[in-house]
Amino acid sequence: MDYDKLVTVFRRLALEAGDRIMEIYEADDFDVKVKSDDSPVTAADEAADAIISAGLRAAFPDVTLVTEEQAASHAERAATFLIVDPLDGTKEFINRRGDFTVNIAYVENGVPTRGVVYAPAKERMFFTLADGSAVEEDGPFHKDTLGTLRAIRVSEPDNAALMVVASKSHRDQATDDYIGKYAVKDMKSAGSSLKFCLIATGEADIYPRVGRTMEWDTAAGDAVLRGAGGRVVRFDDHQPLVYGKDGYANPFFIAYSPAVELKDA
Repeated sequence: MDYDKLVTVFRRLALEAGDRIMEIYEADDFDVKVKSDDSPVTAADEAADAIISAGLRAAFPDVTLVTEEQAASHAERAATFLIVDPLDGTKEFINRRGDFTVNIAYVENGVPTRGVVYAPAKERMFFTLADGSAVEEDGPFHKDTLGTLRAIRVSEPDNAALMVVASKSHRDQATDDYIGKYAVKDMKSAGSSLKFCLIATGEADIYPRVGRTMEWDTAAGDAVLRGAGGRVVRFDDHQPLVYGKDGYANPFFIAYSPAVELKDA
């Protein structure tokens, strides 16, 4: 794979999709439909998916593409593939809370090695460079010209005073029970894959997810976090989270800085 091309294409498509998403987000109203799994979908999800899918298929025609909004793509199986969530955090989008992201990732042999997470309403963009390291780009963002890039790195936390980030829309008692095993200094809530990025930048130390997710929800954030020195492991046995699973469904997981002393489930 030409990683320089991959990064350039990922970034440009994320920005193009983000522009379209924001046009719909800032409109007076937009339609919300319900998919077969009872999850919501909007015109923004579908428009962003069309932009990203067309761009990826044109740039990388020989690489398998899996995208949330195209059910037919879920039947494809490959060790190496592109995976897309064109609008992660649809509930945040619908409620105009701003914590939604565009997610594009490249998975190699079960590991997300490159990815971009763009939060257009928050004006934050995180991605991996060709060498796999993670950066945050300062806006304003131009599609064909990189702005100022800052290398990002996970925290070296004090295990007696951890910063925890948890889901804004999917918080439950099981999550709170697990968080209760740690000495917590403070907690913050965030939607979508931004939680991975807050750990990648050192703004948080650990993100436990005791709930349903799919690989397209996590792959790009996982790639960014890995590029910043972080880890994502299964909740039950602390083995690395792998991708390309049957049905693309994730087990419960924990994303964290390696300096965090993980507790058993």
